[in-house]
Amino acid sequence: MSNRTTSDTTQETRDFLLELRCEEIPARMQAGARRDLEKLFAAQLGDAGVVPGEISVWSTPRRLALIARGLPTQTEAVSEEAKGPPEGAPDQALDGFCRKNGVTRDQLELREVKGRQTYFAVIEKPGRAVKDVLAEAIPAIIRAFPWPKSQRWGAASISTESLRWVRPLSGIVAIFGDELVECAIDGIASGYATKGHRFHAPGEITIGSVDDYADKLRACHVIVDHEERQNLIRTKAAQAAQAAGLELVEDEGLVIENAGLTEWPVPLLGRFDEEYLEVPPEVIQLTARTNQKYFVCESGGKLANAFVCTANIEAADGGEAIVAGNRKVLAARLSDARFFWDVDRKKSLEQHAEGLARITFHEKLGTVADKVERVAKLARWLVEEGIVKGADPAQAEQAARLCKADLVTEMVGEFPELQGLMGGYYARAEGLPDAVADAIRDHYKPVGQGDDVPTAPVTVAVSLADKLDTLRSFFSIDEKPTGSKDPFALRRAALSIIRLITDNALRMSVGEDDLLDFFADRLKVQQKEAGVRHDLIDAVFALGGEDDLVRLLARVHALQDFIGTEDGQNLHAGYKRAANILKKEEYTPGAANDAPEPAEKALIDALDAAGPKAAAAIEAEDFAAAMAALASLRAPIDAFFETVTVNDSDPAKRAARLTLLDKFRVAVHNVADFSKIEG
Repeated sequence: MSNRTTSDTTQETRDFLLELRCEEIPARMQAGARRDLEKLFAAQLGDAGVVPGEISVWSTPRRLALIARGLPTQTEAVSEEAKGPPEGAPDQALDGFCRKNGVTRDQLELREVKGRQTYFAVIEKPGRAVKDVLAEAIPAIIRAFPWPKSQRWGAASISTESLRWVRPLSGIVAIFGDELVECAIDGIASGYATKGHRFHAPGEITIGSVDDYADKLRACHVIVDHEERQNLIRTKAAQAAQAAGLELVEDEGLVIENAGLTEWPVPLLGRFDEEYLEVPPEVIQLTARTNQKYFVCESGGKLANAFVCTANIEAADGGEAIVAGNRKVLAARLSDARFFWDVDRKKSLEQHAEGLARITFHEKLGTVADKVERVAKLARWLVEEGIVKGADPAQAEQAARLCKADLVTEMVGEFPELQGLMGGYYARAEGLPDAVADAIRDHYKPVGQGDDVPTAPVTVAVSLADKLDTLRSFFSIDEKPTGSKDPFALRRAALSIIRLITDNALRMSVGEDDLLDFFADRLKVQQKEAGVRHDLIDAVFALGGEDDLVRLLARVHALQDFIGTEDGQNLHAGYKRAANILKKEEYTPGAANDAPEPAEKALIDALDAAGPKAAAAIEAEDFAAAMAALASLRAPIDAFFETVTVNDSDPAKRAARLTLLDKFRVAVHNVADFSKIEG
């Protein structure tokens, strides 16, 4: 259609409620389901020309609910125009155009288009009842719903065309104002009835409209707003801990998960045997969290023998039976964890490390034991070369040889998230030096952008060696990241190396050629978040020979400070003008001007003074002074362009002036390649 107009009339609006009820929706899928429901609903109404006002989407384990405010009762009438063939076109073309647009020949209009009479069809489409639009939209939304995992059920499931849903769909509530939106899908018809809490109010509840939906469910022990349930869990769990003189260990992910598991959350505090506190606290917390969805508590900054579980029922006995049952389940889990802890300590880390020879690191790079051998040598070298200062080389080598040993322990086999951490505990338990135990514990850090960067020298040496080995090894077998694919997390390794080097001011070469280019790309990503311009990093890297990240960043920061000044901006403008002239004139070196004009002489003198100053400042790594030397060229180059004609009719003068501009360009390039700077 070439044109579309709608009538502009004010009409009454109503609110709409949609509830899709089923069996348990996994907590991990609920946030995505809320987004998908809103997106699909808005798309369906948008196709009909209906723009809803405020949309709210809620979820519980047994239902998705959407409330749309301010929907019109009628869609607007639409007038659409379609451009057809020109006058004189074959009858077949004209008839086909009419059929396509549902009009007859006598309904066509002739209009002039670019000097030629052309047929147009004007199609008037009357408004529709929005209630009918909703009745069509609901089955379409249900069928199009993109659950990560879904199932078919019942006799109809023999057909691949039968309905799929995350769990068997059991009910649809669809009310527009106070009217039922009648629709059905696979024998499930919409209605006014929903159900309350599975145990407290299992019978049907009649919903009258949007306005009484949440209140009627609340009266039947269902809090339909997931955010309200989250807030309740945060508050009540903390209060349960405080009532026992304890402090809840905050865990936002666990709050969201428990809210996704309950319709009427009731946090309850329970206790477990103190003897389990012999196990490292991280193990207890992970056991409680991962297996049972429990919060843990602290007392005086140390883990306490208490947990908070979230019941889905208001128990008559105040929750005593629920707590007792959960206590038994947790005790079994903690008993397993203590068994792993005891068994693992029967062998030294060195004995555990022997098992690394049975684990393949990569088919082209050998076993994990082979990697450990490389890392140990590299860690010792980093210390002995003075790159990592303040570390004992023997301790760095020892920590590197043991840093992966916990991968073959029972505890890490059960909880892979604890690798490194458990190695640190086992090292300390067998009496190894604290520096070695800490390095084993923290050698994976920094894992992400927000992770702490190690500063303890032995840890820095092992962490850096581990990541450098990973990067260099995979580059050596041409397993480099491509596009969005990075199966060996080499981009993350490079970012971690950059942070280790820069945060600890380590002076070292990071590599050559493609590896250096890879670091340059990662450095741009990392420094962008710190507010450093990527083009300035390019301007320094383009000089070549700069593979010391600490020195490079100091240079980049000085350049950014300089470019932000008036002198820097004007010098950049002068540089671009000089470079453009040299490119246009296809410059070749010429002789000096025997009788330079005053502006030429001033620029020559300024270059003779600035060049050595900048070079000396760069050698001393005083990059601010190097930029100050460049700043002294700003006034002479401005004066040169104002008073001197470069393209002089005298070939000798012209050549000499081009040579002077080239000398200016070279002087600037000694500090940074200004051709890479944007703006």
